Amino acid sequence: MQEEIEEKTVRLAITGTRMSINGIMAGIRLYMRHRANKKLESIDSHIQGKQSIDELIKQNQGVTSMEIGDKGIKTFERIAKKYGVDFAVIKDKNQNPPVYTAFFKARDTDALEAVMNEYGAKMVKKEQRPSVREKLKRLVQKVKSQPKKTRTKKKEHVR
Repeated sequence: MQEEIEEKTVRLAITGTRMSINGIMAGIRLYMRHRANKKLESIDSHIQGKQSIDELIKQNQGVTSMEIGDKGIKTFERIAKKYGVDFAVIKDKNQNPPVYTAFFKARDTDALEAVMNEYGAKMVKKEQRPSVREKLKRLVQKVKSQPKKTRTKKKEHVR
């Protein structure tokens, strides 16, 4: 009789443990599936920063455009990413030098103003900064205009 009770107790403990393990494993699987779905949703939901013109238009929020010169396009992209503006840049190959057109969401106008102000300030600062090549040319001319030093070698006789 005692052995029978012990056997039933052991079986109860084993089945309880199995049920606990199966429940925990099912919970972990469910959680992992949930995290994978959330990750996919976050990737698909919104692309931010630089994107193609088609992706920008597909968001159905209206698009505005602005022409940008051929210099400083990387600076512009860096500043636009800093402000979180969604944009697309297209190169117009028909003109020489090529002109870049930047397309923005219509709702980003406030951020766009800040981007353009900072971009304009950086470009003005870059234009005012003297060229390193010009500085080098001036220094070379200055060195050429100076008379060369004549060196005289005198040896002392030592006795």
